[in-house]
Amino acid sequence: MTAVPDHPRDPFGWNCVIAIGFFLACLVRLDTPASPFFDEVHYLPAARAVLELEWATNVEHPPLAKQIIALGIAIFGDEPLGWRIMSVVFGTLALFASMRAMWFASQTRAASLLTGLFVSTNFLLFVHARIAMLDGFMVAFLMLAAWMFAAALRENETARWRFAIAGVALGCAMAAKWNAIPLAVLPGLAFLAARWAAGRRRLVMSARGWPVGGMTLWEAAIWLGVVPLLVYAATYWPYLFWQVRSGDPGGLIGIHQQMLALQTQVPEAHPYQSQWWDWTINRRAIWYLYEVVDGAQRGVMLIGNPVTMLAGIVALGWCAWTGWLSRNGTNTGDGVGAVSWDRIAVAAVFVVSLALWIVAPKAVQFYFHYFLPAMALSAALALGVENLYLRGNRAVAWLIGLGALGCFAYWFPILTAAPLDDPQDFLKWAWTDGWR
Repeated sequence: MTAVPDHPRDPFGWNCVIAIGFFLACLVRLDTPASPFFDEVHYLPAARAVLELEWATNVEHPPLAKQIIALGIAIFGDEPLGWRIMSVVFGTLALFASMRAMWFASQTRAASLLTGLFVSTNFLLFVHARIAMLDGFMVAFLMLAAWMFAAALRENETARWRFAIAGVALGCAMAAKWNAIPLAVLPGLAFLAARWAAGRRRLVMSARGWPVGGMTLWEAAIWLGVVPLLVYAATYWPYLFWQVRSGDPGGLIGIHQQMLALQTQVPEAHPYQSQWWDWTINRRAIWYLYEVVDGAQRGVMLIGNPVTMLAGIVALGWCAWTGWLSRNGTNTGDGVGAVSWDRIAVAAVFVVSLALWIVAPKAVQFYFHYFLPAMALSAALALGVENLYLRGNRAVAWLIGLGALGCFAYWFPILTAAPLDDPQDFLKWAWTDGWR
């Protein structure tokens, strides 16, 4: 007799618990410092300009993230809570959406919950969920799109409305920060490649075949191509009310020419600048804050969780290799018979998001540009640790998971601007010259 098929239980409830815990942790000392710090000095004036609709500032970046920060200010006031609360909300969304994306991609509870563990404690998401910067909003929208796309492929009957949400999210991600563009085109290209590989005679008009039965290629192109562009363009509505500094207020083309010029200019060297190879080995930190403020010596350090970043590189290599082997049905030694699309996806997202900074004409780069690759790396580590546990290497799996959580607990004071005892206290966390 045929065995009853395995139907793993959806970890939705536990995903909610992890997201709520992250949200509450982000609220610790959220109003500290009480004055703008690091890049808040650029984005808060831009958000206030949105509310005033008088003069555009910070025009080198798209407007949406600054509009969302402005919404927080409008609701909670022009004070620390108002500046940063929307970052907390969207950072929590990024975490929750990443767990849901992994659930639909892998259909395993462990991978989804481990994604929550490694993403919430990788330092990059937590720090950017507590500061009025653009990156957290971009990542949140991309994770939402990933969730909707993965769920649409898993549950074809929901594909139309999920693709609609994914399209809006992709447009919002690009409208938050241009770094999202290379990843925003991936869902549409993946659909095209899958439908091409399905060998349909009418490539554009056929509604049959993988990845979504009942949807034509042209319809997918609308949801994943046209809708994102329309949403992106719509976010420029404030430019109808003000003139762009040194730009052409007459249209989007002039605005984007100015934005591109500002993005590719060569600024002065910065003491915290780094290159992509520095990021992959977790070599160069950024101190968003380290000074006497609000009555005490305080600091906010941005570096990757040492356990997650280094073990994650190994996991990424494993995902890429076993995912590649699984394409042709090769036995990868873990009992997976089907193509490991979840492993292929996280490896592809990492490569594409990191490749941007290898070829980008941006002279000065920083560790926070590793935010998107680090999200993929954290997901890869979740898949790798789950595999270690299932193959009997449970001590190693527990060591990595508890190690990442322990590092997060140890770094927590320097991630949340806790009062320090001494100006030299930073040495407790700055273990190398590159972290100082």
